[in-house]
Amino acid sequence: MDIALLLIRIVLGLTIIGHGTQKLFGWFGGNGLFNTAKFFESLGIKPGIFMVYLATLSEMIGGLFFVLGFLTPLAAILIAGTMVVAIITVTGKNGYWITANGAEYNILIITICIAMIISGPGIYAFDYFIF
Repeated sequence: MDIALLLIRIVLGLTIIGHGTQKLFGWFGGNGLFNTAKFFESLGIKPGIFMVYLATLSEMIGGLFFVLGFLTPLAAILIAGTMVVAIITVTGKNGYWITANGAEYNILIITICIAMIISGPGIYAFDYFIF
């Protein structure tokens, strides 16, 4: 079970870090800071630059902490919070399925975060040694 939790934490955490770097630096096919800020503002999320920094910090810090199993509930909340905003502003109006740009991906991530809060991060985590 602990290896399974570690695998989930690594894959989800690194994926979320990647999403943060897409927004901030344009890595992995992302739009980068200024284009993401324009997109945010077109959604009514203002000021765009500040909100990109906030989303990016949530994803990068949340993702890193999730991978490490450090302050795991906080990491999960940071990640899930960005997914809730994505549902409210972009994907929720499109239904469930990702093929229609729906909330499927966001809901899966939120569910994993909730499950990790409930289960704990396992023994291969900083939280195991700290708490």
